[in-house]
Amino acid sequence: MSTQAKLMTNWRWWLCSLLFVATTVNYLDRQVLSLTYKEFIAPQFHWNDADYGTITSFFSIFYAVACLFAGKFVDWMGTKKGYLIAIGVWSVGACMHAACGWATAALVDGVPNAAALKGLEAGSNVALAVSTTSVYLFMLCRGILALGESGNFPAAIKVTAEYFPKKDRAFSTSIFNAGASVGALAAPLCIPPLAKSLGWEMAFIIIGALGFIWMFFWAFMYDKPENSKHVNEAELEYIHQDDAENTVSSNAAEEKSIPFFKCFTFKQTWQFIAGKFFTDGVWWFFLFWAPAYFHDQFNAPASTPLGQGLIFTLYAIVTVVSIIGGYLPKFFVEKKGMHPYSGRMLAMLIFAFFPIAALFAQPLGLNFNNPWWPAILIGLAAAGHQAWSANLFSTIGDMFPKSTIASITGIGTMAGGIGSMIVQYVAGRLFTYAENAGSAFHFMGFEGKPAGYFIVFCFCGVAYLIAWTVMKSLVPKYKPIVID
Repeated sequence: MSTQAKLMTNWRWWLCSLLFVATTVNYLDRQVLSLTYKEFIAPQFHWNDADYGTITSFFSIFYAVACLFAGKFVDWMGTKKGYLIAIGVWSVGACMHAACGWATAALVDGVPNAAALKGLEAGSNVALAVSTTSVYLFMLCRGILALGESGNFPAAIKVTAEYFPKKDRAFSTSIFNAGASVGALAAPLCIPPLAKSLGWEMAFIIIGALGFIWMFFWAFMYDKPENSKHVNEAELEYIHQDDAENTVSSNAAEEKSIPFFKCFTFKQTWQFIAGKFFTDGVWWFFLFWAPAYFHDQFNAPASTPLGQGLIFTLYAIVTVVSIIGGYLPKFFVEKKGMHPYSGRMLAMLIFAFFPIAALFAQPLGLNFNNPWWPAILIGLAAAGHQAWSANLFSTIGDMFPKSTIASITGIGTMAGGIGSMIVQYVAGRLFTYAENAGSAFHFMGFEGKPAGYFIVFCFCGVAYLIAWTVMKSLVPKYKPIVID
C-alpha cells in the first residue's frame, strides 16, 4: 500500500477543486440579487418584500422543475458536455439581469430611460407599472439562471461518484459544496462595492462572466478516469476499490441505467427527496434574506462595513464547520469501523441539531440590540445545513449505480427547490404583511416584522430533525439498488 500511495496520481483532487470553483461561481451568481436588492434595485423599481419574495420563489420553483430534467440531461449528454452547457446557460442568464432596467424603461410608457425609474412618484400608476414589469423581467432572467444552475449539482455529484470511492465521497462533496459558502462569503466583499462604484448592472455582468472562464479549464481538464491521461493505474485502482473485482479494465462495460419513472418506485429515492424538501428552503432563506434581515432589523446595509462584516462572519463560520462536517463520516468509518451509510446517517443526525441555533438568533439579537449574535447563530445553523447537505448527497452514491446518480440528484434537487419556493413565497408575503400590520401582528413576544422573521426562524430550527426522522423511517438500514 505504501508503494501504491507513493506512485498514485491525485488528479481526482484537481477535478474536485474545479467543482469547488464552479459551485463558488454558482453561488456568487445567486447572491448578486440579494446583495443589491435593498439598496439599489428595490428603490429603482419600487419593489417591496412581496415582490422580492415572488422573484426568489419563482427562481426556486423553476429551478426545481429544471432539476427534474437536469440530472437525466447530464446522464444523457455525459459529465463533460453536460457541465459545460449548464454553466454556459447560467452565465448568460446572470449577465442578462443587467438589461432589466433598460428593458423596463423601454416597455413602460412615460419612462424616458432607466435613470428615470427611481425618480417616479411612489404609488403612482407608472411606478406600479414599473414594479410589475420589472418583476417579470427579473423572473425571466432568474429562470434562465435557474435552468443552467440546475445542472451544477447533478454533474458535480456524478463526478465525485466517478472519481472517489465511497469512503471519500462525503469529504470530497463537502469540499466542493464548500464553494456554496465560499461564494456567499466572497459575495458581500465584492458585489456591493461593485454595485456602488460601477452600478448594480456591472455587478451582474462581471460576476456572471466568471463562468465563461471556468468553461475553458473544464473543457481541457476533464475526462472519465479510465480515459484520463492524468490518472495512473494506482489511482484508478484506488478510485474503484469498492468494485466487487477490485480491479477495473479501461474498457469496462457501462452500467445499466434505471428508467426515469422507475426511480420513483424506490424508497431510497423518496428518502433523498424528503431530505432535500424539508431542508433546502432553510439554506436558501438564509442565502436570499440574510442581507435584507440585517438591513431591516439592525440598519446594516450590505454596502456598509458593518453589513459586509456580518455576512462575511456568517459564511466564514459556514465554510469552516461544513468542511469539518464532511470529514466526520470518514472518521466514523475509518476510526470507528462503522459502515459508510451508518456513519453518514449518524453524522447527519448530529448536524440536524445545529440549526436549532437559529431559534436564539432573533431573541438575542434584538434584546441586546447586537447583530453579531444573529450572524454567529445563523452561521452555525447554515453550517449545519452544508455539513448535512454534503452527507445527504453522498447517500445517493451509496445506494444507486453511477449511471443513475445524476438523475436521482436532479429529482431530489427538484424537491428541494419546491420546498424553497414555498419558504421564499411565504416569507415575502409574511414580512410585507407583518410590516404593514405593525404592533397588531405579534408572535412569542415580537411584534411586526421581527415577529415575521422569528416565525420563519422557528421553522428553520426544527426542519432537519423532521427530515432525518422521515429519512430514517424510509430506509432504516443500508440497502443498495441492484439492477438485474
